[in-house]
Amino acid sequence: MRGWWASILNKLMTDPESDLFLHQQIIDTAQALAERGLSPGLSGNLSARVAGGMLITPSAMAYDELLPDDIVFVAQDGSVRPGQRKPSNETPFHRAVFAAYPDAHAVLHCHSPKATALACLRKPIPAFHYMVSVAGGDDIRVADYFTPATQQLAEATVKALEGRKACLLANHGQVAFGNSLEEALALACEVENLASMYLDALSAGEPQILSAAEMADVRELFKTYRP
Repeated sequence: MRGWWASILNKLMTDPESDLFLHQQIIDTAQALAERGLSPGLSGNLSARVAGGMLITPSAMAYDELLPDDIVFVAQDGSVRPGQRKPSNETPFHRAVFAAYPDAHAVLHCHSPKATALACLRKPIPAFHYMVSVAGGDDIRVADYFTPATQQLAEATVKALEGRKACLLANHGQVAFGNSLEEALALACEVENLASMYLDALSAGEPQILSAAEMADVRELFKTYRP
C-alpha cells in the first residue's frame, strides 16, 4: 500500500495540472535558494499566487524537511484554514506585493550575504553595471527599516518596489518577484551577484554610474535579448 500511495503522490507532484505540483515547485525553489547560499539557516521565505490567495512556505521549518502538505494556503483576506501549519512570519509583505503588483506571480525573500551587507549599510545599488536594469529600473532601492513581520514593513516594501521587481530591505535582506518561481529565484541570484560586484567596486574606488539614457537603452535591448 505504501508503494502504491508513494507512486500516486509522485505522479501528482510531477503533473502540472495537479495542485501538489506547485507545492513541490515551491519546495524545489526553496531548496535551490539554500543550496546557492542565499538563505542561511531558517531565513527566507517564498510564495506563489493562486486563485483566491497565495501559497507560502511555513514558519520555522528547514527547507530540506518540507513536504507538499507543509506549504500553506493563505486567502486574500489573510485567513488560514484550520489544520495547516503557521505561514511565514513575513506573510504581510508577500500579500502586499501580490495586491500591489498584478504581474507578481511569485515573491521571494532571502538574507543573501552581499545584498544583506548593502541593506545594513542602507546603500542602494545604483546603475554601476547595466545588469541592474534586470530589476526594472536605474537602481535597486532600499526599503525603510521596520520591524520584521509588520504591516509597516509590508508598506515600505511595496513602496521600494514601485517600478521595480527587486529591492533591499534595510538591515534585513532582499525581496524579488517574478512571473514564476524560477524567474524570482534567478532575479534574487542576480541581485546577490550585483551586490557582490558593487561591494568589490566600492573597495577599489568610486564606480562610474551609467546615465538614465544608457539604462533606458539597455531595458529596450532586453525586450528582445537576454545576456
